[in-house]
Amino acid sequence: MQFFWLYIDDLVGKGLDVLTILELVGLVSISTFTTALPLALLFSSIMTFGNLGESFELVAIKAAGIPLIRFMRPLFLFSILISGLAFLFANNIIPVTQMKLTNLKYEIIVAKPAIDLKEGVFYDKIDGYVIKLGKKESNDSVIHNIVIFEKRFGLQDNYLIAESGVMRVSANKKFLEFIMYNGWRYQERGLRTTTNTEFTRLYFKEYKKVFDLKSFQSNKSSDILYDPKMLSVRQLGKAIDSIANKDSVYVKRMTQEIAPYLHFMQYKDSLSLFNKKITFHINKLNQLIPDSIASGVQDAAVYQMTNIESNLKLLSQIYIDNKKTEAIHSIEWHRKFTLSFACLVLFLIGAPLGSIIRKGGLGTPMISAIVFFIFFFLLNNVGEKLAKSDQWTVYYGMWLSSMILIPIGLFLTYKAMRDSQLFNQEFYYRLLQPIKVTLRKYFKK
Repeated sequence: MQFFWLYIDDLVGKGLDVLTILELVGLVSISTFTTALPLALLFSSIMTFGNLGESFELVAIKAAGIPLIRFMRPLFLFSILISGLAFLFANNIIPVTQMKLTNLKYEIIVAKPAIDLKEGVFYDKIDGYVIKLGKKESNDSVIHNIVIFEKRFGLQDNYLIAESGVMRVSANKKFLEFIMYNGWRYQERGLRTTTNTEFTRLYFKEYKKVFDLKSFQSNKSSDILYDPKMLSVRQLGKAIDSIANKDSVYVKRMTQEIAPYLHFMQYKDSLSLFNKKITFHINKLNQLIPDSIASGVQDAAVYQMTNIESNLKLLSQIYIDNKKTEAIHSIEWHRKFTLSFACLVLFLIGAPLGSIIRKGGLGTPMISAIVFFIFFFLLNNVGEKLAKSDQWTVYYGMWLSSMILIPIGLFLTYKAMRDSQLFNQEFYYRLLQPIKVTLRKYFKK
């Protein structure tokens, strides 16, 4: 649902066939498998141990001298196996699935780029052109009241107007074709330095205009064609190493781009020998520069400092973007392990929780599983956002949920081994009864 709400504008009105929709749904479902598997393991463990507790089979097992830890051991080993399979799935199948999913999204989005052309809205996503459509038919192919501006960055922009036309994508999906009827083309020729220009107006009954979709496709696909989720652990490790090794490039670029503006850096070795006299020379600087050239020297200094500042801002932004890219890759690297390890963590919560609740069926186990999974999901999202914003390290952000839930699981296991009444309503009723009696006596007085 999250996926479809995100891409609903790109999917609706494309005329997709049933097979394409089923393929899209299947790929999205597979891509969410590693997130759904921990929830399934949590729910099944609560339900299994809840049924055993409700039918008093856990009581019989404990009466036979078998502790809960020993009884959980085979299922814990099975959970380890499930975690290993989840990691293999996330490392080998999810990247391929993500690649196919992004390719399918790309094909759907560029199948009818005309869907982005809204009625009465200027559209400028195709380089060099601005398009406005007065009306579109329901099939998104027949169009009316067409206005096209060709940006020339010289004299006035050329523009075309037409009463109606047909809009379609070429067979190779590289061009968008407009076949227009009953219109005019206006064009001005000449140099910008003179008023002696030539203005032409051309009437046409039928005119074919072809737009190159390279820029459109690159703009549309820049966010979806490359995704670290398409990479395996080994590929992510190589990508992180290559990104981290770029740090030395910034020192080299800074030396090349900033050092030319700092001429005194050529004499830094000699200045270090007379560092005690630097303050003296700075204080006497105004006396060394004649008044006739002081203004020029000041302007030159301001110009150089402005260039240095702009270069430093550019390098700083590139460095920040590089660190964000490295963080995103590191997050995906850790995600391969955290979601797999979550199967073990949620089993450690689900098994003792079910034995404590002692309720089978779908009701109570479902509610308990949803509550703990929402808690796990929120911790994952909070940790990931903190890691992306560089407020926490990627390690602490991605393993936040595990570090919090493991103690909870161990606590529940400890309580389950001692037949705790942690979720027993009668236990809390008896516990609060003395307090209730005391409060009644107090208010009677």
